[in-house]
Amino acid sequence: MAKRPLIGISCMNAAAAKGGAHMAVRPSYLRAIEVAGGVPLLIYLTDDLDAVRLLYEQCQGILLPGGDDLDPCYFNEEPHPMLGDVDRQRDVVELALARWCRNDGKPLFGICRGIQVINVAFGGSLYQDIPSQLPDAQNHRASTDCKQWDFIAHKLRLDPESWLAARLGTAVVAVNTLHHQALKDVAPGLRVTATAEDGVIEAVEGTDGHFVVAVQCHPEHLWAAAEPRWKAVFTDFVMECGRYGDRGF
Repeated sequence: MAKRPLIGISCMNAAAAKGGAHMAVRPSYLRAIEVAGGVPLLIYLTDDLDAVRLLYEQCQGILLPGGDDLDPCYFNEEPHPMLGDVDRQRDVVELALARWCRNDGKPLFGICRGIQVINVAFGGSLYQDIPSQLPDAQNHRASTDCKQWDFIAHKLRLDPESWLAARLGTAVVAVNTLHHQALKDVAPGLRVTATAEDGVIEAVEGTDGHFVVAVQCHPEHLWAAAEPRWKAVFTDFVMECGRYGDRGF
């Protein structure tokens, strides 16, 4: 049996349907990684970063998934009136994971909240609420509003020289949209590789030769049917993780 890379995916704190609480990862992320040839390893949330580091070291790559808002204290801003729920514990864990990946050159893939965490971890900032801070922007919660996660809402314009464009095989692709925050100041070490039609940043990639790719849409809901070209993005991310593991790190 061929060796399959372990891909760490951070959990979220969530209220259980019948009381109490649980930590969870939406199965759409797990399935996307599994079909791409990887094995997901859930990284639970804890204040013990030494425990998180042990899990991180077992992984050949990290995927930071979607979720609630990032606390603006991490980019030196006061909370905006429209800021949503935040989870400081998750913020600390995911910011650490992103920085460890940067320092170690370990492949890092961010989705929705994940692109925002990566940007802040590397020194960038966010618009805390698109409708109030970018009033001319289109509705970036259109897929959320219709409660259809694979609803195609708008197009992305991609840098034709980007890793993402090469995997998708196009410089224009239609996507879903489920966010109310977005990148503002792009961090050093990242470059913009896709924008929405209104100019909102939708993808970034690393500039130092290490694998860092992050998108604002939710391709884990697209690859199976709505936009199959996204499958190549997950497949090649997992391949990058396998190559990293083969280097003996």
